Amino acid sequence: MSTGVLFLHGFTGGPFEVRPFMNYIQEQTDWAVSVPVLPGHDFPLNLKNVSADSWLMEAELALGRLRKEVDEVIIVGFSMGGLIAMYLALRYPIAKLVLLSAAAKYISPRVLIEDAAVMLSESITKTYPPNTFYHLYDYKLRHTPFAATREFLRVVKMVEPYYGKITVPVCIVQGKKDGIVPFATADYLLKSLGSEKKQLIVSEQGKHHICYSDDCNEWYEKVLEFMNRE
Repeated sequence: MSTGVLFLHGFTGGPFEVRPFMNYIQEQTDWAVSVPVLPGHDFPLNLKNVSADSWLMEAELALGRLRKEVDEVIIVGFSMGGLIAMYLALRYPIAKLVLLSAAAKYISPRVLIEDAAVMLSESITKTYPPNTFYHLYDYKLRHTPFAATREFLRVVKMVEPYYGKITVPVCIVQGKKDGIVPFATADYLLKSLGSEKKQLIVSEQGKHHICYSDDCNEWYEKVLEFMNRE
């Protein structure tokens, strides 16, 4: 049976937010992967005329394309992408869900953007060019319109009433040092989701951008084990 993995990035983010984990999956498996860019999230960022509906539609289209290539699809959603992943699981036959720092509770998008300073930490700049993220996030801080923030909150409110109707196996990964999504959010999801098979993986070092945590290789392995489980 062939497997595909759909990766969904977060609000004001992009594929780079999930790329380290995506690269790991590609190294460890022969699975097909897809990581769409949600409308308005190209660089330069242009969120003036985008909507929650356009983000959901793009994710649906990407899922549809991937489903034509493989027998089963696993969705990995980061932050707002976790909410979109749950939305898709309510509407389509999904094999498993992996929720990374899922923004299931209200968060301040401004704080979300500012928290991206984690990208500038020494552990990241050793691997990536020093200014890869700074200018990007400085730009975002100045170019995220209120209307886009309102659309982000629409996604939050759209999915929350239906957590109990989600029944696919789910793995939640949450960082203890996440300053954006409180750690209690992971427990809230664990209790609220209707899935019989639920797993919480805690990243002791993880901040919000958890794919860049110092202990990411530890939880990568655990998540892959979940993804492989029958």
